[in-house]
Amino acid sequence: QVQLVESGGGLVQPGGSLRLSCAASESLFSINTMGWYRQAPGKQRELVASISVFDRTNYADSAKGRFTISKDNAKNTVYLQMNSLKPEDTAAYYCNAAVVKGRDRYRYWGQGTQVTVSS
Repeated sequence: QVQLVESGGGLVQPGGSLRLSCAASESLFSINTMGWYRQAPGKQRELVASISVFDRTNYADSAKGRFTISKDNAKNTVYLQMNSLKPEDTAAYYCNAAVVKGRDRYRYWGQGTQVTVSS
């Protein structure tokens, strides 16, 4: 089972930046895809960005041009750099690990970190 620990959330003014970190308990080479999701009050959880074991990235339209997902394999850590933050980016942000083993698929979640964008 993969354990994920997020950090880096907080309160930031509109236009500001934050970097979220997600430390995994296993090597990122054993995880097919790492992703960042977010969930605002009253809304469904949505994908923000993901990065595959082959470093292929994918972004939600709302994140393109402002957010960057990256990883440090040596530290088993995935990052989400968020720039030009907007009030609508306010949400709990969750790290996700997707693992495929043969026919079995597993998904693991972190505990979440709150991001609040407000003046």
